[in-house]
Amino acid sequence: MNYRCGTCLVLDASTLSFGTRVRWFGICFVAGILCSFLGTALLWLPKGIKLFAVFYTLGNIAALASTCFLMGPLKQLKAMFDPKRLVATIVMLLCLILTLCAVFWWNKKGLAMLFCILQFLAMTWYSLSYIPFARDAVIKCFSSCLG
Repeated sequence: MNYRCGTCLVLDASTLSFGTRVRWFGICFVAGILCSFLGTALLWLPKGIKLFAVFYTLGNIAALASTCFLMGPLKQLKAMFDPKRLVATIVMLLCLILTLCAVFWWNKKGLAMLFCILQFLAMTWYSLSYIPFARDAVIKCFSSCLG
């Protein structure tokens, strides 16, 4: 019998079965993709930039949340703030917030779009850090294209 507190159970991924963790990973990941596509589709509506910014940001948050089910929230946070991911994580989280600020408080559509692009780039760079040698390959590819 497990006597740990409810909060401890939530923070420990091992309390969920592997099948449950994979299922919730899939649900969050698919929801993230759907939010991003929906946001992109809504971009073409009048005043669609606000909807795009919100849905695109929610999509990225859902994608991040999906990995919490596989790794567990504490392990995910430790991995996110690992020195090799630190800059990408900070830029990504900052852009998530700045996107919403640009669209709701500052009413700057161009700035919101810029922050969405930076979200994409930071999220991509962050994700590549989990694949061995992927960042090196991208750097080498861009270096050969530019030089």
